[in-house]
Amino acid sequence: MAEEKIMSASIKLSVVLPVSAKKLYKAWLSTKEHSAFTGGEAAVSPRLGGRYSAWDGYIQGKTLELEPYKRIVQAWRTSDFPENSIDSKLELILQEGKFGTKLILVHTDIPVGQGKEYRKGWNDFYFKPMKEYFGRKTIKTGN
Repeated sequence: MAEEKIMSASIKLSVVLPVSAKKLYKAWLSTKEHSAFTGGEAAVSPRLGGRYSAWDGYIQGKTLELEPYKRIVQAWRTSDFPENSIDSKLELILQEGKFGTKLILVHTDIPVGQGKEYRKGWNDFYFKPMKEYFGRKTIKTGN
């Protein structure tokens, strides 16, 4: 019996956000801040092996690797994935620079035909609201 290889899509995007790598890293792994910067309800267990959901349960997964303030790798899927498809892999690389932090997003193993939709989704539902959220000039005390 021949094994059939199913092709998948990959996306690589980047954005520079006016925030430190430490703050961005912590915000991604925070239920409260992830919800705030996207505008959709999130629940995040901020540890290796921790489960998370975002956008009111549309996105779900598990944290696979953590390199504090530099890199996050997560298993990632949406409710639009075919039932038998494997989880995709999301890698976030944080590079702090003079004007903020460059977030490089590498999303692989996306089901065939869904890459274009997720590319648009990352820009519209993450990068745009994150630019607005982190671009606000607010003075906070404490943490």
